[in-house]
Amino acid sequence: MELSSRLHHVTPSLTLAIDSKAKALRAQGINVCSFAAGEPDFDTPEHIKAAAAAALEKNFTRYTAVAGILELREAIAKKFLADNKIEYQAEEIIVSNGAKQSCFNAIMATVGEGDEVIIPAPYWTSYPEMVRLAGAQPVIVPTTAENHWKMTARDFENAMSPRTKMIIINSPSNPTGAIYTQEELRALAEVAADEEILILSDEIYEKLCYEEASHVSIASVTPEAHDLTITINGFSKTYAMTGWRLGYLGAPQKIVKAIESLQSHSSSNACSFAQYGAVAALEGSQQCVLDMRDEFNIRREYMFSRLQKIDRISVLKPSGAFYMLADITSFGMSSTNFSDRLISKSNVAVVPGVAFGHDKTIRLSYAVGMDVIKEGLDRLEDFCKTL
Repeated sequence: MELSSRLHHVTPSLTLAIDSKAKALRAQGINVCSFAAGEPDFDTPEHIKAAAAAALEKNFTRYTAVAGILELREAIAKKFLADNKIEYQAEEIIVSNGAKQSCFNAIMATVGEGDEVIIPAPYWTSYPEMVRLAGAQPVIVPTTAENHWKMTARDFENAMSPRTKMIIINSPSNPTGAIYTQEELRALAEVAADEEILILSDEIYEKLCYEEASHVSIASVTPEAHDLTITINGFSKTYAMTGWRLGYLGAPQKIVKAIESLQSHSSSNACSFAQYGAVAALEGSQQCVLDMRDEFNIRREYMFSRLQKIDRISVLKPSGAFYMLADITSFGMSSTNFSDRLISKSNVAVVPGVAFGHDKTIRLSYAVGMDVIKEGLDRLEDFCKTL
């Protein structure tokens, strides 16, 4: 049986595969310290669960509008204006089954055969695969630790061609934790505006910024940027709602209508009663978000201090998200080889940097308990001494 040709150049998610391997080892009774998953280890706040439960009690279990219930889209519009300084109307917003589906829908609705999409590396592993599934070509732009893993406007210009249709920006970044400043985003936006290149801005980690760093939405920097940008966000990372599968995007109405049409033939609406939980998340107290961020910051500080002390590993302190990208160049092996040996010999799971387009690094998530972080880093340090 011949499968679809569109899958020939698409690879499964390596991050999910490593996380599944760690869970399988745990099921066998093996004590695995896993730094693989990008999932907060906190419970969903009670007021959010209560709102979804109340919707269930009221039998709000039928189909909703494809774009999501009006109450949620209006709450998202208020959030965009208050937090991001972006003005979107409810009809310029669509709710999907997670920010991942929002990204996929945005790419599928705007990019096609022969187009090119510029993606800075290291990148979230699914971006190039989504572009390929749309029939387009990802153009990978390497960044460096010296430039804090960020693409410059000049890098953008040098990567462009007459076929460039879109650029993808992820700030704060998975896997690097890099955050673009307003000045850096304005420079990128000016290049995009000159050539009318669409901007996909994935802002799922926006609430996880540390120290003096702050998040800026590229759609807010100029009117031209607003009209070119598809702003992606969701509830998974901010409110520990990964399993709820709720994401959303804001964009010019023409793009949103195209995405709505696409979604109407794939998944239809997001989960009905979960949407009322999302309304409660946005309209309720945000103290839960601040508390989670503060705990992540404690873990970030600890992990960074420990990794700095491990001989032959180098690491930049991330400004946002909950990942650390550690450079393993000095060990003279690929990231896959390093990661495979680490989990086999020391029962520590990390994601090889090749999954993010940078084969001399590994990614560690600090969205796990401090006990796991301490034990896992002890094992990593001992493992490195044997190499």
